[in-house]
Amino acid sequence: MNNVLKIILIIVGIFVGLAFLSVGIGLFVLADAITSPLDKGEEDISGATGPRVAVVEVKDIISSSEDIIRQLKKYQKNKNVRAIVVRVESPGGGIAPSQEIYEEIKKIKDSGKPVIVSMGSLAASGGYYISLGASKIFANPGTLTGSIGVILEYPNFNQLMDKVGINMTTIKSGKMKDAGSPFRKANEEDQRYFQQLIDNGYEQFIEAVMLERKISRSEIIKLADGRVFTGKQAYENNLVDTLGTFEDAILYAAKLGNIEGKPKILKEKKKQTFLDLMVSKIFGKPIGETAGILGSPNLQYKFSIY
Repeated sequence: MNNVLKIILIIVGIFVGLAFLSVGIGLFVLADAITSPLDKGEEDISGATGPRVAVVEVKDIISSSEDIIRQLKKYQKNKNVRAIVVRVESPGGGIAPSQEIYEEIKKIKDSGKPVIVSMGSLAASGGYYISLGASKIFANPGTLTGSIGVILEYPNFNQLMDKVGINMTTIKSGKMKDAGSPFRKANEEDQRYFQQLIDNGYEQFIEAVMLERKISRSEIIKLADGRVFTGKQAYENNLVDTLGTFEDAILYAAKLGNIEGKPKILKEKKKQTFLDLMVSKIFGKPIGETAGILGSPNLQYKFSIY
């Protein structure tokens, strides 16, 4: 091999190496763009210093409690935050995250820092559950709330697979291990099993309403069949404390926090990833709400309109 050919191969090797490096960097940048917040701003502060009312937003499906609890804990520790307003715009979601948010709200309230819930257009099921722990619940007259109950949904591909000619082999340790599998039809034992789970989750919801709203079990049962109520109906049935707007809730929170004059507001900016936007465009719903389409059975305190 002469020197000219060696030089050519070295140059080609360098270009190929640079090409692979460029592709690698491009993929890294793309992955970072997909999973990183589009808005990286930390806080949106109304006013410079002094006592404030913090706002925590609970929006869309409640699929995780981590971020909401992080915000609540942060504002509980902030001595300049005299009160917290939780703005609920949610149809609910998972039972466990709803319960965790409820418990954190209740803990902060019991510590002496007021937590006010302001219901937007929809604060149903899990959205209502988390509201139960607040010092006071505000709802607009036209808010949809309530939907006290539990739902479990999962897809079944059994008939489709039969038509296509695909069989699913399942090896399991116990007869209920594949209950809820989308690859076989549910039997009567599956139905009983899931109904027991739903009934237990339902009882937990009922107990929370009884405890926080001071309503008898017999009265709650009449309301807890999964239906939603307008804010006005909810107020008449003692499911919320008062009718009022978000601004009314802010002013009331400021009053409880002994803030004079127009209250200053502290809240985090909404963070949304490129992946969130893509999923919303493809499925027509937030990323957390696609679990029922693609995932396995999941007990939920959730209100759905099909």
